[in-house]
Amino acid sequence: MWHRLMLLSALLLSTLALAQEDAGAGTVTAPRAEDLRDILSARAYGMGGAWRALGVGAESGTGNPATLAAFHTYRIEATGAWDWVGKDAFGMVALADSSTSMLAAGVSYQLVSLGKGAERATAHVNTVSMALPIAESLMIGVTSRYLLMRGARQANALTGDAGILFRPSEAFSLGVSAHNLINTGNPELTRYYSAHAGVFAGMLTIAADVRADFETNNRTTFTYNGGLEYILGQNIPVRAGYTWDGFTRSSQLGVGIGVLTQGGGIDLAYRHDFGGENGRLIALTFKVQVR
Repeated sequence: MWHRLMLLSALLLSTLALAQEDAGAGTVTAPRAEDLRDILSARAYGMGGAWRALGVGAESGTGNPATLAAFHTYRIEATGAWDWVGKDAFGMVALADSSTSMLAAGVSYQLVSLGKGAERATAHVNTVSMALPIAESLMIGVTSRYLLMRGARQANALTGDAGILFRPSEAFSLGVSAHNLINTGNPELTRYYSAHAGVFAGMLTIAADVRADFETNNRTTFTYNGGLEYILGQNIPVRAGYTWDGFTRSSQLGVGIGVLTQGGGIDLAYRHDFGGENGRLIALTFKVQVR
């Protein structure tokens, strides 16, 4: 287990070093699609957006849907987030059930407010996900997503995701996922892919994501996420994470803290953008979990 932990730590450090080498390049504006890819729970923000391989949140189906089957639990979460610089805000309610049957399922609703003044738009994102273990260590999942957007930006589209998760042991997970596979022709829903890994080492969790976009702006763009969580005293998780945004060629730092109880908990996170829109985002998640 520890050699896997050291290997993933080295991967995270090398990713950060690569990002810093590129930091001097000119600023590039993020595409519209990034606004809807960045709707996370407070735990995920605190871990720098590295969450797709973990499968511990009710919103897991919005990332890699296969992770819904990783743990046998019933989860409900409510999240709110606000960026007081970019003036973006969202609320999310998510439910996931992987304890009732072998077929895990999740649903979520996200209400998103984007932009400033005349550029303001409101999006409603509805997601339904399912996951099934096809072997003891292998899970597959699919998602359908419906987007309705009104205001300065318009959308009325249905698309879907697919994912695979490999868990050779309880301490390690590795996944890949493909997003917006149905081509809607809408700039809010361009196709992208993700590879992600997670290590569970007692009270310590380490995660890394690499996201690839081959369509937006007619060039290949990578976004890197790395983060960790350590639980103090078995009920106080502290988190930190880093993101290199390949679109804006800027960095984001996330930190977070929470309280875990036997039946749920509360998470609080702050994300600071260095470059791009220079966003300042705070997020709060309330969660209930039954095993």
